Amino acid sequence: MNQLMQISYPQEIPDALNMTREEFEQEARLSMAVKLFETGKISSGKSAEIAGMDRVTFLMNLHRYKVSMFNDGIEGLEQEIKNA
Repeated sequence: MNQLMQISYPQEIPDALNMTREEFEQEARLSMAVKLFETGKISSGKSAEIAGMDRVTFLMNLHRYKVSMFNDGIEGLEQEIKNA
């Protein structure tokens, strides 16, 4: 079961970033998911779930944040190969 988290932000932020509210909120979810993945707190699969996208799409978006999809070392790479 998924939990709901609400975050308040200034109303003008999406406009200042030339985004819709929906685009800004999606970007915020993706940013949080990328950071959790980058720091090794959660897997790419769970990160993708938080971001609201499939795992491949999540991994393909990591370059936007200058994060490697092989962030979890050789063990993670071996697991990625097994899961392929």
